[in-house]
Amino acid sequence: MSNDQLYIQRCLQLAALGSGQVSPNPLVGCVIEANGKIIGEGYHRKFGEAHAEVNAIHAVEDKSLLGRATLYVNLEPCSHFGKTPPCTDLIISSGIRKVVIGMQDPFAGVNGSGIRKLREAGIEVICTVLEVECLKLNKRFVCAHTRKRPFLILKWAQSSDGITGNGKERVQISNSLSKIIGHKWRSEESGILIGAGTAAIDDPELNTRYWQGASPVRIILDRSGNLCGKSNLKIFDGKQRTLIYTQQENYNYSNAEVIPLSAFTPFLPAILSHLHQNRNSFALVEGGPLTHRQFLEQQLWDECRIFISKETLGQGVAAPPFPQGTINLTTIGDNQLLEIVNQHPA
Repeated sequence: MSNDQLYIQRCLQLAALGSGQVSPNPLVGCVIEANGKIIGEGYHRKFGEAHAEVNAIHAVEDKSLLGRATLYVNLEPCSHFGKTPPCTDLIISSGIRKVVIGMQDPFAGVNGSGIRKLREAGIEVICTVLEVECLKLNKRFVCAHTRKRPFLILKWAQSSDGITGNGKERVQISNSLSKIIGHKWRSEESGILIGAGTAAIDDPELNTRYWQGASPVRIILDRSGNLCGKSNLKIFDGKQRTLIYTQQENYNYSNAEVIPLSAFTPFLPAILSHLHQNRNSFALVEGGPLTHRQFLEQQLWDECRIFISKETLGQGVAAPPFPQGTINLTTIGDNQLLEIVNQHPA
């Protein structure tokens, strides 16, 4: 691995520290090197606060070193005014003469303009170092700006014979360690989505309890208004933001925001468009099987994460068929975790 790759790898490590705090902004880390030593580093800590490049430059104690320093960052520096001023302006004024970038920013307000601005200022710019790794880290951000919808992770648990439950009451299939991992995932996503049937049968809380972190926004699909009046369900406890999407008019739900959609509009694409427009850039889709099948059939998914128990249930509600994609299998105690990545056409 080259020195450029090593420093970009460090940027990725720093960037990941902002997970769950910077959405809908990307995860960004920055390293400043001079004379073979790191003299400053930083990352984007929280949405609306200073960007990684700003934190790294401010961390440099001896500013006289900046004139012979190289700045490494996993994502192209911004060149526009948003919540904060352009990072390119600070880099240029700092005297840094070389910048190494992991990947170009797909956001239309940047998308190469940051690179161009640095080069026009006489700064040497090297692009796309560890680009695959950089894309993977910011897959949610990239999806939002290229596919114009949230990054979608379909998650379910099934028995070894492909059953997810009995359709009448909640059935615990995954083990305790798998449950902890599932709550860690919840802490990493901005939204968690289920259908009305799962809300009524399982009565889930859809919060983060077994891992430290924020609870996601609850997103409930209730096309026919079947949950109207069922204020006893945990999703209506008022403890976290809850969105209800329906194609029924004049329906009210306790402690929830109702988003009525036209009956003449395709339901799932309309929901994803609304979420995207309101800067919800990723969602964990937890069920149930009918909801999962609809997302799969319409190719509206990016990853599947499936816990498979060694137990058999014999009969009940069948799990969706495994979709095609890149597969990884991990052992989680007496469960197997099957991860499938959708290989979208280029």
